[in-house]
Amino acid sequence: MTLFGLLLPLLGTAQSLAGRVVDAANGTPLIGASVIWLGTSQATSTDANGHFTLAPAPAGETAVLISYIGYKPDTVQVQGRPHIVVQLRSITSIQEVTITGKQDRYSAMTPTNSQIITAKDLTKSACCNLAESFETNASVEVSTSDAVSGAKQIQMLGLDGAYTLMTTDNVPALRGLATPYRLNYLSGTYIDAIDIIKGTGSVLNGYESISGQVNVRLKDPEKTDRLHVNLYGNSLAKWDANVNTSFTLTPKLSTVLMLHTDQLTNRVDNNNDGFLDLPLGKHYNVFNKWKYNTGKQWVAEIGVQALRETRIGGQVGYRSGMPQEEGSFYGTESETDRFSGFSKTSYTFKNKPYQSIGLILSGARHDFDSHYGSRTYNGYQNSGLANLIFQSAFGNTAHTYKTGLSYQYEDFQENLAGQRLKRQERVPGAFFEYIYQNSTNLTLVGGVRADHHNLYGWVYTPRFNVKYDFNPNSILRLAAGKGFRVANPIAENVASLISNRAFYFQNNLQPEKAWNMGGSFTQYFEVGERKGAFITDYYYTTFQNQIVPDMYSSPYQVAFTNLNGRSFSKSFQAELQYELTSMLDVKAAYKYFDVRTTYNGELLRRPFIPNHRAFLNLGFATPFDKWRADLTGQWFGKRPVPSMEHDMNEHESSNMMRTVSPYAVFNGQITRAFKRWEVYVGGENLLDYKQKNPIISADRPFSQDFDASMVWAPVIGRVIYAGMRFTLK
Repeated sequence: MTLFGLLLPLLGTAQSLAGRVVDAANGTPLIGASVIWLGTSQATSTDANGHFTLAPAPAGETAVLISYIGYKPDTVQVQGRPHIVVQLRSITSIQEVTITGKQDRYSAMTPTNSQIITAKDLTKSACCNLAESFETNASVEVSTSDAVSGAKQIQMLGLDGAYTLMTTDNVPALRGLATPYRLNYLSGTYIDAIDIIKGTGSVLNGYESISGQVNVRLKDPEKTDRLHVNLYGNSLAKWDANVNTSFTLTPKLSTVLMLHTDQLTNRVDNNNDGFLDLPLGKHYNVFNKWKYNTGKQWVAEIGVQALRETRIGGQVGYRSGMPQEEGSFYGTESETDRFSGFSKTSYTFKNKPYQSIGLILSGARHDFDSHYGSRTYNGYQNSGLANLIFQSAFGNTAHTYKTGLSYQYEDFQENLAGQRLKRQERVPGAFFEYIYQNSTNLTLVGGVRADHHNLYGWVYTPRFNVKYDFNPNSILRLAAGKGFRVANPIAENVASLISNRAFYFQNNLQPEKAWNMGGSFTQYFEVGERKGAFITDYYYTTFQNQIVPDMYSSPYQVAFTNLNGRSFSKSFQAELQYELTSMLDVKAAYKYFDVRTTYNGELLRRPFIPNHRAFLNLGFATPFDKWRADLTGQWFGKRPVPSMEHDMNEHESSNMMRTVSPYAVFNGQITRAFKRWEVYVGGENLLDYKQKNPIISADRPFSQDFDASMVWAPVIGRVIYAGMRFTLK
């Protein structure tokens, strides 16, 4: 109670604000309109007669923002006015309002546990690609999968990134065989913001989300800068170049063209193990997005992307095409070509701004050829998705719903060392989601979808979210739902290819199924007239079936089997955000994970996942953001790692692990802003912490003992970088 007493907002004696929100054309009350003190999270909504009562304003606040779906938002000065009547004007296409100021990273309005990585947050680190966009965020972590390929993966709720649905502009993307290197496929300069949703989320985007969703909001052609250039280089001699340019061709048609390339040709081996610390590589990426907005009822978007990426890793002496045999240099190579596109079309019914229909189409072709030592791995994936969504209300906007039909097509082909794996998925489905929102403090979201999988029959996916506001500053959210996904074991465990372990696949591998349930509590507060937020959440994920990559049972093979026993993840996080001074923000978080899976009949901790983690971010900015500085520290506790040093005939599986020591990593950046220019310099892994001997038997890469997948800490030491940004608004 002492902690909560300190965090509760300071109460004033100011008078509350009352009023009514109506349609400007006919005086009809608007039910469920949002009324919020401008620049704060203190909000309420209108009742069945359009009336509202808003708690007294925080110190210094004199204006409220009133918004309602399908209507133009309005900002009203209310100083000295205890009662107001606001008339909102209807619009026939949904518009957005931009408010200058600090944005709450944890949304007070959404029914799900959602966090936003803002455009400003994205400039706090190098953000050359999506992987680096999470560096100043506590909810999502990025880990290096091995010591050779440079592949990185996200983790959420203690689970691998494969269990997190990734979307771009709320369209599922970068799935399946794109998983190993997908965080490289979106440049940081393409991104406007990132939404992080914990839990299973909405049924509208399919049945795959188990631990959460990461939605990448790409630059909007209507609103993005006319020109943005970003150049970056680091102490490894890696460089990036990015150019975004947008055009308004007509009052209704606009486009943005985004270009990216990164190159590394310098051979770096700072730990002197004979292997490159980072693979050589060349990446070329183009994204073109178009938007057609009539200003009335029709809105349409089209986006297309094409990329080509090559990587060469392995021993320093390796050159492309060298034979992979004893006496030669060990090497890895990969070459990827990817083409993707999407379209989104929506129609809002005339005089019914709450009712609309939309069609989402997307498709992708992903081709890759690679080899890891003497083991070849290549294949392709063709994907297609159609999603038809209808949105309306029952009687009034306190009771709304979304329903629709979907069709998903996947064509996979993989070839691993001559073993060909093929799979075609055809999945028609239907979904329904109901949203209830009273005029004060309760939001209920219940959804269900039914899909018929051509390989696995009917799949039913129920999901439920509750949001309850004890008051505008104290918010409780609860969530429960089911997830279903067909795993791609090789692509999702590509790090194991960089070893001489044998791959064993159990016959008749089944889809993964899991339940996720949990919730969060958010407390916004003021101490010393400074704003802050305290957020805690807990989630429990239990698998009914899971594809288990077993590295415990033998040091010389990785076995992929169906779950035979229990597998679960318990995740707890507590985070504090506080504006310490007008120029200094603080974010601190603690996380606890208990992730266990059954291996050979024994329930063991999942390898590479520490029980305890801590996070700290300090953000400093002078007035008008002329100078900005950020320092981020992450501490990782002890974690289990599979051991290579045992004899299967003498030891049980519970002894086939070792525990590695805790460590900390610090990143920092300083930025100087001018009118149109920004210059920045920063460093990653400032303390130069590196895992000792990350590659087992690095001097004998063709021996049975060789393994580069036992990575649990950074393999690259301190990296210093610098860059510049140029922007024309």
